[in-house]
Amino acid sequence: MESKRVVVGLSGGVDSSVTAYLLKEAGYDVIGMFMRNWHDESVTLSDDCPWIDDSNDALIIANQLDIPFQVIDLSKEYKDKIVDYMFSEYNQGRTPNPDILCNREIKFDVFLKAALNIGADFVATGHYCRKRVNVDGTYSLLSGLDTNKDQSYFLCQLNQYQLSKALFPIGELQKSEVREIASRIGLVTADKKDSQGLCFVGKISLPTFLQQQLKPKDGDVIEIPDDNPQIVNYHQIPFTIENVDKLVVPFKFEISDGVKVASHIGAHYYTIGQRKGLHIGGRPNPSFVIQVDTLNNIVFSGQKDCHKGLNRIALYIDNQDFHYVDPGFSLELEKVVEVSVRIRYRQQLQKANLIRKANGFYILFNELQKGITTGQFAAIHIGDEIVASGMIFS
Repeated sequence: MESKRVVVGLSGGVDSSVTAYLLKEAGYDVIGMFMRNWHDESVTLSDDCPWIDDSNDALIIANQLDIPFQVIDLSKEYKDKIVDYMFSEYNQGRTPNPDILCNREIKFDVFLKAALNIGADFVATGHYCRKRVNVDGTYSLLSGLDTNKDQSYFLCQLNQYQLSKALFPIGELQKSEVREIASRIGLVTADKKDSQGLCFVGKISLPTFLQQQLKPKDGDVIEIPDDNPQIVNYHQIPFTIENVDKLVVPFKFEISDGVKVASHIGAHYYTIGQRKGLHIGGRPNPSFVIQVDTLNNIVFSGQKDCHKGLNRIALYIDNQDFHYVDPGFSLELEKVVEVSVRIRYRQQLQKANLIRKANGFYILFNELQKGITTGQFAAIHIGDEIVASGMIFS
């Protein structure tokens, strides 16, 4: 019987290296492929994750494993699908998640098609997550067994077809086990530190990156007190399902609601919950961004991460932005289901109720959540399975 062919996205790191090794050991016909997604090195912090070094390491791994190796240039597709999306989202005061989009639009779309064109049956990545094949022929996306490294959040927008073509060999392993395997077989990436930043790009200087298209524009940072009437009124609303539509209405702060504590170079460079880069001095406590107004170019801040303007109990996902990962999971209008939710990578799962209404989906958490951010994604779990996800609207 002819071996199934799998193309591994070799990133030059230990996880994808061991992924390729495990698949070869399992009898697959393995091809390594490095994605080049970026050409502009003026915004890349090259000391942290130079793509040239990564591609060289990927080539060395392919040679060590005696598998074919290719480099595919996806920089045009990456610009069209990811970079332009990032500019658009920041310009509108939202905070994008390029890694989730990269998986949906690049790795498991453009890259997948390129793999299928050379006869592949599957693509594989070094993600710490698992795929289950169900008796009805559907596929479930499960958390990785290493709870500290679980990366299922980044794959929460995949569809059934994409899952059908995906393999995640290290999802059953702990990170320490992956490094042990790499050391035992002598892979050059065994002790290489984990990469940071954009997928297959590396760590970028975000302000420099954004200034390519979003021009600096001086404005004010206005500090909002914890006892602002809007905030006080919000936290006096009973945190119940009946009130969930009121609990997702965003605050609308004005300059007159606070005091100027600093200047900034463009509200579109900032994100809710941000602490670093505010350059606010002389305040009694650390300052955090609690709202961004790109229309009027104002950044609103508050002191301490327990500021009530930064902590809310609910979020809303518009119908068009809600995605079912599990086709068997459905919610009728006005129905409520208990779920667990993650609104950022590495966050502990948060217990919540998911409510469907005519206009969209509401998530009412059991506890206040810090920094619910428009443009980011909520991954919705039942047990260790991601059943759905959606982009946060408010």
